[in-house]
Amino acid sequence: MPAPNAGLAKPAAVGLLVGRLLLALIFVHEGWTIMGKFGDAATYMQKFGVSGRLLPAVIALELCGGLLIVVGAFTRLVASAFAIFCVLTAVLFHAQFADSNQLLHFQKDLAIAGGFLVLAVSGPGALSADRYIEVYLRRRRPRAGPDPG
Repeated sequence: MPAPNAGLAKPAAVGLLVGRLLLALIFVHEGWTIMGKFGDAATYMQKFGVSGRLLPAVIALELCGGLLIVVGAFTRLVASAFAIFCVLTAVLFHAQFADSNQLLHFQKDLAIAGGFLVLAVSGPGALSADRYIEVYLRRRRPRAGPDPG
C-alpha cells in the first residue's frame, strides 16, 4: 500500500520550485523589456563604462537563463552565472552608496546573488527538468551483471 502522501510533492521540492520562479521572474521580465528598449539600455550601460555590445548577451542570459531556471534545467550552471551577473550588476551600476536608492539596489542585487548561490549549491529540487533527466538516465543505464571473465 502506498504512503498517504506518495503522490504529493514534498515541501522542499515545492519551496525550490517557487524560489526558482520568484528568482527568474525579474530576469525574464527585464530581458523582455530591454528588447523593446534596446537603444536606451545600451546607452545606460555605456554611461557606466560598459560596452553596449554586451547587451545581446545580457538579454540572452536574462531571457534564456531565466526560462532555464523556471523549468529547472542546467540549474547549477545557470544559477552560478546569474550569481556572478548580479554581483557585477551591483558593482558596475549601483555602487553610488551616497544615494540611498542606489545602495538599496546594490543590496538587492547582492541578495539575489545569494539566492542564486543557494540554488547553485542545493540544485533545483525534485520538480525540475534536471531531476527528471537524472532519473530517466539512471533508469536507462544498463545494470551491471556478473563478471564474464
